Amino acid sequence: MNNAHSAFSLAGKKGLILGLANDRSIAWGCTELACAQGAEVMVTCLNEKARKWVEPLTSSIGAELVNCNVEDEGALEALVQQAVQKMGKLDFVIHSIAWAPLEDLHGDVVDSSREGFARAMSVSCHSFAELAKLCAPHMTDGGSMISMSYLGSGEAVPNYGLMGPVKAALESLVRYMAMELGGKNIRVHAVSPGPILTRASSGIADFDALMATAKAKAPLQRLVTLEEIAQLSIFLCSGAAAGMTGQTIYVDGGVHAVD
Repeated sequence: MNNAHSAFSLAGKKGLILGLANDRSIAWGCTELACAQGAEVMVTCLNEKARKWVEPLTSSIGAELVNCNVEDEGALEALVQQAVQKMGKLDFVIHSIAWAPLEDLHGDVVDSSREGFARAMSVSCHSFAELAKLCAPHMTDGGSMISMSYLGSGEAVPNYGLMGPVKAALESLVRYMAMELGGKNIRVHAVSPGPILTRASSGIADFDALMATAKAKAPLQRLVTLEEIAQLSIFLCSGAAAGMTGQTIYVDGGVHAVD
């Protein structure tokens, strides 16, 4: 029984988590739980402005905090180099960043600008591929790579707009990465949470209505919590999920399963 329990542990694991903005961030839930499970973690925030809000969180649990804007040339390379210098290797990566220009996000998809669409795709999707390329050589014992998606990837959700096509691309990317990295024993997943109020989601128009609709549709008759999203994510980073890869896994109270 002890061996069964140890499969869920992250003791001795080294991880990189991107996207901490505040105490409601999915990245924070994952960081807090990973550390509680025994992992050594380096976590990123966007810039110095964000850092003043989140440094008290990371310092309270001994996680190292690093600034990283994935749009800056060389930022991901510097981040991974710093992580490997500090921790020696990587066992898991959690990519929890998404962004689109508000003028494109709040408009119709057909009205989105070429530049805005490209930036949303670069930050929210392609940066995961870039991160994987940089991290894979340092996952010498295999590992897990996780990114965050949403139901709007597979169906048209009112007001989700531009991010729907971006998340659809992200989920496709996950499948291709799983195929390409499987030979190195690196597993890749997208976690698809139900709506919760984070800094990123607050930019979506009428987000309160989206949450109300999700709660009304959910077979569990409620929204999911940050802790539940983190629990799924950390499970996928553990040895207990060793036989799984290439999936989009929902933690949304069952909303994805009903019309």
